[in-house]
Amino acid sequence: MTKTAVVTAGTGGIGLETALGLADAGFSVTVVGRNTDRGAQAVERINTTNPAHPARFLPTDLGSLDQVRALAQRIAADGQPLTVLVNNIGAMFPERRTLGGLEASFVVNHLSPYLLTELLLPTLTAGAPSRIVNVTSGAAGLGKRAFAAVEPPGGYYGFHWYGRAKLANLAYTLDLATRLEGTGVSVFAADPGGAATDMTNGTLADPKIVSPALRLLWPLVRRTFERSTSGPASLAARPSIVAATDAALEGRTGIVIGAQAHPVTPLRAATDPRVAEAVRRLSERHAPLTTA
Repeated sequence: MTKTAVVTAGTGGIGLETALGLADAGFSVTVVGRNTDRGAQAVERINTTNPAHPARFLPTDLGSLDQVRALAQRIAADGQPLTVLVNNIGAMFPERRTLGGLEASFVVNHLSPYLLTELLLPTLTAGAPSRIVNVTSGAAGLGKRAFAAVEPPGGYYGFHWYGRAKLANLAYTLDLATRLEGTGVSVFAADPGGAATDMTNGTLADPKIVSPALRLLWPLVRRTFERSTSGPASLAARPSIVAATDAALEGRTGIVIGAQAHPVTPLRAATDPRVAEAVRRLSERHAPLTTA
């Protein structure tokens, strides 16, 4: 049976490097993104490596939950089991934005991958043994743990709100691993560390993305950001590729693959069952699997 993989935000940066790694490992890769020109270029680059199976591109704005539903329906309609789903999508916004009436960072970094994953669970189960890889971030350690609503109390600071959305997704990832035990579907989180990508270029140079307390230390904070995003995307993709392909992980689940491409201890807040339950309720409320 052909091994199949879907990589969201796979037309550039870490996502494209992940797709290249999966193609090299023998997967038939589908890359997802919103720009058709970049999608065509990504497919061309993958195919020039002479993979065992041609790549394809599915245009989708992953910031639209309606388009995420349509994407899941399209993939399921292929009638082919899915072996690996890599939710690589991520975005940080220096100023508050909304998508579909909801705060954009929470939509893109959590609700979108949550919804796609849940909708594709039957297809992933059919492809078992299969794997889900959700890309996380060290920024999750700075995110507020309040999940009674999409937006936490207090002012908007892009880096912290990005971290909160990544914390929500990491808590969901670990909770999902428990839910799916015994199904043949393994669930992993992958922390790429840092790399120069479209998301980090420019955004992390704006002091408005951090809280006023950190702005007082902005020269130090900025240098920290610069160091953490100076690596190549090919290196940052290694944790996702390992999570998706490493034979040593066969039959295991609920593991975080760190920036050095080895298992690491999960962030404590993400293992809190109260956080997981609050995230689950919030996700089900704002990203229902079916719409009226």
